[in-house]
Amino acid sequence: MESVLPIIVIAAVVALIIVAAVASHRAAKARRDALAALAAARGWTFSPDRDRNHDDHFRQFRQFRQGNGRYAYNSVFGAMKLNDRELPIKLGDFHYETHSTNSKGQSTTHHHHFSYLLSELPSAATPDVTIRPEGVFDKVGAFFGFDDIDFESSEFSNKFHVSSDDKRFAYAIVHPRMMEFLLATRGPTLILSQGHALVTQGGTWKPEEFAPSVEWLEMFFDRWPDHVLADLKSRA
Repeated sequence: MESVLPIIVIAAVVALIIVAAVASHRAAKARRDALAALAAARGWTFSPDRDRNHDDHFRQFRQFRQGNGRYAYNSVFGAMKLNDRELPIKLGDFHYETHSTNSKGQSTTHHHHFSYLLSELPSAATPDVTIRPEGVFDKVGAFFGFDDIDFESSEFSNKFHVSSDDKRFAYAIVHPRMMEFLLATRGPTLILSQGHALVTQGGTWKPEEFAPSVEWLEMFFDRWPDHVLADLKSRA
């Protein structure tokens, strides 16, 4: 019996691995199908293929420059509306790898996945801006003098981190009505840089969360004052 027990244990482990692999495959297929259906419903284009050039095309965002083994997948290409124009968008999932070594010198590869939404900006002359919910490290950074931009609303300043290379522009777009919108929606991380906007939250979104993310970004842009857009147009 003792000689049979190891065989039973090994067989059980193998069976669990097979079951987990089958479940993972089915979940991945269901996700691809859901995103393909989203694209089809809106007249957009879907590609499940791995895009290993994505990180080079959007290298201004550090989120796409982490680790190695980087690629975008489950990519959806389309457009979102802003007044009387359309802004090209790309959304989907992104993968990268990191590695760790234990005390015995054994290396482990860690796979990281997160979802994103990218959009062209209303103007390529838009300054770099980051708006995201404030975290513990932001408060620690503020203690050491690495502060973000403060606004008249103490509630907003306590809950959101805002930084920019152009404070005047940041104040112009983060006006009282925009603050109310961001506080009400508990907005995700939003980065404006080099002609593109990136929306992400660090983890993977459910398929049904992609469309609301596009709508959220449309509402964000819709709240930009007309004089800001006119100023950016003149800069361009």
